[in-house]
Amino acid sequence: MNQFPSSLEAIPIAVPDREAIAQMPLFERLRLDQISVVADAAAAARARPFLLTAAALGFDTESKPTFKVGEASTGPHVVQLASREHAWVIVLHDEAARALAAELLIAPQIVKAGFGLSDDIRFISRKLEIEPQGVLDLITPFRARGYRKDMGVKSAVALLFGQRFLKSKKIATTNWANPRLTSAQIVYAANDAYAAMRVYEALGLASS
Repeated sequence: MNQFPSSLEAIPIAVPDREAIAQMPLFERLRLDQISVVADAAAAARARPFLLTAAALGFDTESKPTFKVGEASTGPHVVQLASREHAWVIVLHDEAARALAAELLIAPQIVKAGFGLSDDIRFISRKLEIEPQGVLDLITPFRARGYRKDMGVKSAVALLFGQRFLKSKKIATTNWANPRLTSAQIVYAANDAYAAMRVYEALGLASS
């Protein structure tokens, strides 16, 4: 149940700590059959009508990690977007996939909601040579409701749903520049965007 304060001036509910979150039931993630990988022109053509008619989508990116001091990131290598029922993992090595990602990110009528997006936007702007529009960092509405510490997806899911959102550091630091992603990478990426979409809805932003 969503017990989040409806008023912007309401006193915030305390964010659960790690120990409390560890005892919560798992957040139900999207399955592999609820995720589409967009890595060629045909997949981009199939995804385009669904994505461009959405009012809002959960949004995140993934980049190949850098480990050496001074090493410049070539990411992001993946853009993930999610509705309430489905997610699309767009692999940016493909020209048609990149074009679709750019088209979506510059569409002002589509809200792209995610957590901690400043670096994502900076790097995707550079990579795709675009100026993203309609992007909502979910940290902002949490701050408006009195939360002074930046809210991450795990804390937000615990606060709003009383559930534990799994994030694997091992998968997060895999090579996202590979043209063919593993099933584990696909599920990880998709559910980051999906959780953001669920939080966006739970905050009442979809109807505001």
